[in-house]
Amino acid sequence: MRIFVLGGTGFIGRHLLSHLLGQGHELLILSRSPKPELEQAGAKVVDGNPMQTGAWQQEAAGCDAMVNLVGRNIFDRWSEKVKQEILDSRIQATNMAVQAVEQADGHKPVLINANATGYYPFAAADHPFDEAGPAGDHFLARVCVAWQEAALRAASLGSRVVIARFAPVLAADGGMLDLVLPVFSKGVGGRIGNGRQPFPWVHVQDLVRALELSLTTEDIHGPVNVCAPQVVTNAEFTKALARAVHRPALLPVPEFALRLRFGQLAETLSKGQAVIPAVLQNQGFTFMYSDIEATLQEIAAQRD
Repeated sequence: MRIFVLGGTGFIGRHLLSHLLGQGHELLILSRSPKPELEQAGAKVVDGNPMQTGAWQQEAAGCDAMVNLVGRNIFDRWSEKVKQEILDSRIQATNMAVQAVEQADGHKPVLINANATGYYPFAAADHPFDEAGPAGDHFLARVCVAWQEAALRAASLGSRVVIARFAPVLAADGGMLDLVLPVFSKGVGGRIGNGRQPFPWVHVQDLVRALELSLTTEDIHGPVNVCAPQVVTNAEFTKALARAVHRPALLPVPEFALRLRFGQLAETLSKGQAVIPAVLQNQGFTFMYSDIEATLQEIAAQRD
């Protein structure tokens, strides 16, 4: 397939590029500046800004598919300004991608649009949601709903649209572990609050494989939970990570401390969503990483 990627220069984008090129696909990566390392890897770099209209949209329109990964990092203190940036970055880039679909003559490119498991309500770990689950009524859920609605406009234009709801992504070279591993490696990590809240997760290699499946499987459309099938609690994740780095994790993090550091993001961190990847499982997708203990052990070893 000829695939156009928005947000392809970030952490997930780099892994996706490596995987898709390895599978023989042709990759075009949108970038605001030259990226000779991507050209050397075998991708074509297209000049443009995903937040603005431009000649890149016509080039994207001529591809078999687009993958939109653009969105401001949520792991920051949620001031009103940051919250607006989180929303605007996602909606604007998605609107630009839909405009590119609109410019396509004849066959419309498939659109794989990022989203998040934050779409769902806060719930206990023993009540996981599949893709038919309801939307929550908290900030991140409202962002995910608006983000999804923007992407689904491409379906009315004739595009097959996949809403890829990512869980927090685990990897040795980026993602959420860049924030927590240094803390745990010093022996001062711990569960958040009582630790009973669910913690959805996915290894980056399973994520990029799931995206390729979504690109190449015609009967996949609409929401897809991109998460490991194993539902764990924050306490279980904390214990597994502490064992992986051979350090104790004895200091629970109270919610008030999270609020001081992250503002309203603390609510998401202290509650969380329980989700299962029903669409992927129904497609026969085999997870390479389905056990949190083994996954964190491998990642910790790679970082040593």
